[in-house]
Amino acid sequence: MRARVELVVAVIAAVGCVLSWLAARSTVAVAPVLDGEPQTTSVVYSPPLLVLSLFLATVAGVLVVVGIARLRRS
Repeated sequence: MRARVELVVAVIAAVGCVLSWLAARSTVAVAPVLDGEPQTTSVVYSPPLLVLSLFLATVAGVLVVVGIARLRRS
């Protein structure tokens, strides 16, 4: 029973990882370098959301390994 709970929590953490990774990206306008040049865009990432994404990926990975080990032992 505990192994299944760990695997379910791992899936939830993986979904949270993907959602925070997708939310971390945004597009901003960049001013031109020279006068008369067009304005360009750039992609900017939010550091707190990237850290959250990496943390949730780590938690999901650890819980998958522990959950599968418990299932194999029983």
